[in-house]
Order: sequence, then C-alpha cells, then structure tokens
Amino acid sequence: MSDSAPLPPVRLRPEAELAHAALSTPLLSRAARLARWAGPETRVDTGGSLVEEQLPAAAALLGLDGPDAAAEAAEAWRVAVDAGLVEITDEETGTVAPGDALALLTGGSPQDVLGVWLAALETVLEDASVPDLDGLVDALEEGGEIDFASLDWDPEAEAEFLDGVLGNLYLLSASEDGPGESPVPLPALAASVIVPGDMDEPTDDVLEQVSDAMMRLDDQFRLLEPVGAVEYEPVDEALMGDADTEPAAFADEDDISRYGMVRLTPLGVYGMRARLIEAGFEAPAVGDLADKGADVLLDGTAAFGPQAALAETEHWLAEREPLAAARELLAAARGVDMGAPLRRLHCQQALSLVGPEAESALREVLDDPELGGLARVWLSERGAADVPPPTEDLVFWLTVDTIAAQLQAEGNSEELQALVEGLAAQHSGFFAAAWRVDHPATPDVLEAMGRLHPDKRVAKEARKAAFKARSQQGL
Repeated sequence: MSDSAPLPPVRLRPEAELAHAALSTPLLSRAARLARWAGPETRVDTGGSLVEEQLPAAAALLGLDGPDAAAEAAEAWRVAVDAGLVEITDEETGTVAPGDALALLTGGSPQDVLGVWLAALETVLEDASVPDLDGLVDALEEGGEIDFASLDWDPEAEAEFLDGVLGNLYLLSASEDGPGESPVPLPALAASVIVPGDMDEPTDDVLEQVSDAMMRLDDQFRLLEPVGAVEYEPVDEALMGDADTEPAAFADEDDISRYGMVRLTPLGVYGMRARLIEAGFEAPAVGDLADKGADVLLDGTAAFGPQAALAETEHWLAEREPLAAARELLAAARGVDMGAPLRRLHCQQALSLVGPEAESALREVLDDPELGGLARVWLSERGAADVPPPTEDLVFWLTVDTIAAQLQAEGNSEELQALVEGLAAQHSGFFAAAWRVDHPATPDVLEAMGRLHPDKRVAKEARKAAFKARSQQGL
C-alpha cells in the first residue's frame, strides 16, 4: 500500500458514539477497573507488570476464571499502564497510583476517551505481533536476551505483516466496490498479502504460506477482538488438525465461515485511520471538507468514488445557504487548467442537490462561456421559464468539456465509448466543427474519440480533427 496516493474516504461514526463504544470494549473496561482497584498494596515488577501473586485477585475482580484468567488480567493491567490509567510512582518499590488518563474516561471529551483507546489498541497490536510466551521463554539466552533466530521470528516483519493485513482490511471497508461492513473470509484476507498480484493460480508453496498466515491471523484477531477493533468469527477448531484441507478452496459459502470471518468495527476503522495518518498516509474521511471552500470540495472529491463524493457534497451543502452555496460552487468551477472540466462536472453534480432557491445564481452565469451550458441544463431540468437556447458554439464547447471531464474521471470507459459513438452517429459533421472549439482540451478529446471509436473511418476522421485542433492552438 503506497503512501503517495490518497486512500478511499471512510465514513466515521460520530466521536461520541465511538467513545461510548470504546468505553464498552472488554479490554479497556477491564483496564479501567484494575486502575480503580489498584492501591497502596499493589505492586509491579521492573517491567511494570502486576506481580504474579496479585494476578489471582485481579482476575477475580474482573470475573475471570479458567486457565487463561491470569493472562487476561495481566493483559488488562498492561493496557492500564500503557494507556496512562495507572502510573508507576516508584520503580524500585513497584508502587503505583491512578494515572491522569483515568479521569479522562469519565470526565474527558469523546476525543480524550478515544485517545486512551488508541493507546490501548497500540498495546494489543504489539502483543499480537509477539509469538507465544512459551516460545519466548525457550528462546531466552543467558543475560536475558531473546534469540530471535531460534524463534524463526522477525519482530519488524511480523508487525509489518499485521499492519499490511489490517491495511488491506481497511481498504476493503472503505472501497465502494468492497464488502463494506460485511465480514471478509480469512483465507481471502491472508491471500491478499501473500499471493502475488500477477499470479493466476497459486502454487502449492504459496497455498501453504496462505495457510500459515491464516493460523497466525487467527491468533492475532482473537487478541484484537476484546479491544473492539474487529468482529471475528474464529477458524473452526475441527479444521486445525486437518492437514489434507486446503484453506484456499471451498465447496460452498457455508465452508467459508468455518475458515474464519473478520471485519473492522466502526471503532476499528477509526483506529486504523488514525494509525495510517500517523504513518504518513492520506486517509480522508467523509465530512473532512465540510468547512473548506468550494474549490477544495470540487478538487478533493475528484478522487472519491460516486457514493463518497455524494456524501461529502451533502455534508458541505448542509453547512451553507443554498443560494450562497451555488454561487461559491459556480465561482470555483471556472478555469482553463487541466482539472477544470472535472471541477465543472462535480459542480453540476453538486448543484443537482440544491433546491430552487439557487435559481438566481444559475441565471447570473447564463452568458458565461464556461458556465452557461451547465446553467441551462440545471434550469431546464427544473422546468424554469425563459431559459435562452444555447448557441451551436456553446453546445460544442459543453460537449468537449463533458468528454474531457469523463476522461479525467473514468479514462477510456465503456460509458465514454458509448457517448463517443452516439455523438458521431447523431452529428455527421461533428468533427468538421469540433476541431474549431475554443477549449484547451479539444485536441485531447478528439484524439481520445479517435482512439475509442470502433469504426476505422470515423476514428481516422477524429484523429485528423485532433491534428487540426493542435495546429490551431499552436501545439
């Protein structure tokens, strides 16, 4: 995942809702209970962990039992320390006191609460990248150093692997053609970071790597669920010892769920976005542009999918009076730069959401050579009276501008090819007139029409027109 290109925008829940969800997560609520329980007799070791003899009492407080009770209590205590809910007051004696973050959980803002939760998430992610404790103990050398080679474990590589998987899960959650809030099969997620993109059929070796990755992810997602980052349906225990089963192959949808299903929760989406931004990625959220100018809105939504662009525009319009919004959008849509046609297309789409209160703003630009066409479209669609018919020059200019915008937005799409074929069929003299259109994109549009039209004769005519347009513009 490159940090140079912006990621798809995500829809975040309100911070108050997310903060409530954070406080309700099992791990953070346990950590808070331990922080309030800790007193003058509480002791920690040199690493800040709760001393072993106090773990049973901590587990009992949390209502934990069974063989993993002590480990779960220890994890909650570590989160309390790392998130600032508990402060170590004297490392030599191992005494503790309530940390400043504890008061934030009850008296802080939603953003304060989410900050504490993010610290808890980081602790869990660190733990999820560490192999099992028994393996660590076996790998301890004299002097307390860990022999990573004997573990066959690279801490940085393991952390990068988990970050890559969570990044792909975030992309799937944000992409308009992805599963949205539906869970993702664990084999597909593992394959997304293991199988090379240019490999048609995974080899046996690659399938084995996918299987190994699934087992690692099964353990990791089990750790991430209590902190509220994911909802996870674990791998069916009955499959764990089935060496003859290939995780990448399924008989039907019922089989898929047996191999594990996972999705980011709304809280997990918030957490992953925060981590991606901190790592240098551009990770927008719907609503980010609501307080920005119309120029930022029209340029910013150029990289959005249709649904996200619509939602962002609705946020932006909700903050403004219709007439003022229309005037601001129209002013931002002007220009002869490369991005101007796409801005005008997005302006037209945004204006489609504005009510009749904006009519005067559209009438003000009827004589504008760049905006007069879209103004007439808007007024005509609403049945407005006294809309002057467009001149032939304006019709051709608007046609070039529209195709230029579509090229920027979609490239050589099937829809654009259909538009090109339709124009050439409806207007026998289209190219004879189109090359004269005084629009910066005219040569590129005609060249694209020649590339897209399936009829060789028409394509040649378009290329000739493109050559004339370039000569006319001195290119």
